[in-house]
Amino acid sequence: MPKQNKRRMRRIKNLITVSVLTAIVISVSTFAWFIGLRIVNVSSFDVEIAATESLLLSLDGKKWATTVNISEATLDEVSYPGHTNSWGGKGLLPMSSIGEMDTVASRMKIYEKASLDPTAGGYRLLASRVNNFENGDPEQEGYVVFDLFVRNITGSQYIVDLNPLDEESIYLTTDSEVTVASDGVKNTGIENSVRVAFAQIGRVIGTTTDPDVITGITCAADEETKLPSVQGSVTGICRTAQIWEPNDKYHVSSAINWYNESCKARKPNPAGANLRAEGAYGGACGTVENENSYPTYAVKSPITSADNVDVYDGESYNTYTGTTLLHPYPYFTDTQKMEKGTERPPFMKLAPNSITKIRIYIYIEGQDIDNYDFASIGKRISVKFGFTKERFTDEDVPHTPNPDDDTTRPVITLLGDEVVTIPVGTPYIDAGATATDAEEGDITRKIHVINPVDTSKPGTYYVTYDVNDFALNYADRVIRTVIVE
Repeated sequence: MPKQNKRRMRRIKNLITVSVLTAIVISVSTFAWFIGLRIVNVSSFDVEIAATESLLLSLDGKKWATTVNISEATLDEVSYPGHTNSWGGKGLLPMSSIGEMDTVASRMKIYEKASLDPTAGGYRLLASRVNNFENGDPEQEGYVVFDLFVRNITGSQYIVDLNPLDEESIYLTTDSEVTVASDGVKNTGIENSVRVAFAQIGRVIGTTTDPDVITGITCAADEETKLPSVQGSVTGICRTAQIWEPNDKYHVSSAINWYNESCKARKPNPAGANLRAEGAYGGACGTVENENSYPTYAVKSPITSADNVDVYDGESYNTYTGTTLLHPYPYFTDTQKMEKGTERPPFMKLAPNSITKIRIYIYIEGQDIDNYDFASIGKRISVKFGFTKERFTDEDVPHTPNPDDDTTRPVITLLGDEVVTIPVGTPYIDAGATATDAEEGDITRKIHVINPVDTSKPGTYYVTYDVNDFALNYADRVIRTVIVE
């Protein structure tokens, strides 16, 4: 591909990015629901959101731009008067949600652990709804939430009636990711448990300029005549929030080992067996393997002791299907994000010529299978995501790289020791590697890692790292030797 064409494709790729959320840094304590209610301390949490000219962004319904920033330090400064945004209080707590909306409060229903107690084959779970729905109540501590207003500039027609068939498709960019930052510790499971929910509250015609009307959007539509020419005519949306689950096919070995050790199959009982009854459990749970996607059975209603709910309830795990209070929520996953071309599904829908109020929730999903009791050293987590109206990326379009254009190989740099020796039975946490390219810069996210280490069996294992750049130049393979003895 000629150099000018390659640069043009890169400009297009940059242009279609609608939102980029960067530098979410989380300092972590153990957050699993297995033993106790632990806090995930937030040391730094800065959000930068960028947009193209066809979608303008605002945090206060008044100032519109292609880039907005929000953080704990600027929360009140950039938000609108009387806002109910929250930065998690003392830190993040394990929460769970299926994205269901409370149409009266115009907020997402979230559940937190009320109690957790070990059983013969798992842990009895009690859960209560977070009190964010009573009149005048603020959002509670334990999660981050803020309002984002998106003006979709497309033509001049505004359709008042709520009909997804009249709306435009928005896609999650392929470079959206949740990773452990370079100074954090990888492979502890925390990067698998972050969730980002996008709750569309309502919308108005895109020519609306009154910030009080825009920020005052709720799930309830105006009862007055709703004509496109009437400024402030609100169309209530309040559909189930779209929730993004990163790393759906990646599972850390320690979490899998913890699951295998603590989960036992629950015997079927349509009436709901007493979790402490003799013989309530027996046999093996469903298999969990790396590079396979598994459902998260999220909390959908309050759970009491009389409900006899186990954290592993679900056909995929302890095989029990008698629980109705946990629901395998259909998250939007990285697997869907990486589908090619016409196979790539939309992330959400936005009406043309509209201003939509989106309430964004960022939390730790307590029911994620990668939560385990020793997931306490993930520390710095980087979250980045973007939106685009373009279904295709430059990688979807076949092309033949020109060898004369870019022939420089990327370089992989190993983090940590080249040879590692650990005792048998000790969890292995790989230090990872970084990759740089002369044309593309940091391409660490593209590294393909094969990690066959099985700490339950003595032996010598080889962890390999490979990467290639856009022009299909491959780096020299890097290998780490892991000796289990």
